[in-house]
Amino acid sequence: MLGSKEHVQAVLDDVQTAPIPEAEKALFAFVDKLNDTPGDVRREDVERMKAAGWSDEAVYDAVSVCALFNFYNRWIDGTGVQGLSPAMYERSGKRMAAGGYLPAPPPPSSGGEPER
Repeated sequence: MLGSKEHVQAVLDDVQTAPIPEAEKALFAFVDKLNDTPGDVRREDVERMKAAGWSDEAVYDAVSVCALFNFYNRWIDGTGVQGLSPAMYERSGKRMAAGGYLPAPPPPSSGGEPER
């Protein structure tokens, strides 16, 4: 989906008709259920994920990411922390697409003594 706002918008509009692989549709359906009705998630939901080609580790990762985003969203709402501007989200997305979640490398040293 990287590099195509139209592709991302198609997923946001209707994941079931979006031009993405069936495995991704299964993933998004699982995460939607986990977000909307977490108490209704059952073994059958996990089995559908696995039947779509996802490993146990991938299911675990999906649950963990979903849970962490829910935690952070509630933490942000509860503490009053402000979100980024749309321009900053776009800039952050480009940085993460290029380098993942790793921090930017430090600037080159100008010589002399190391920083302390």
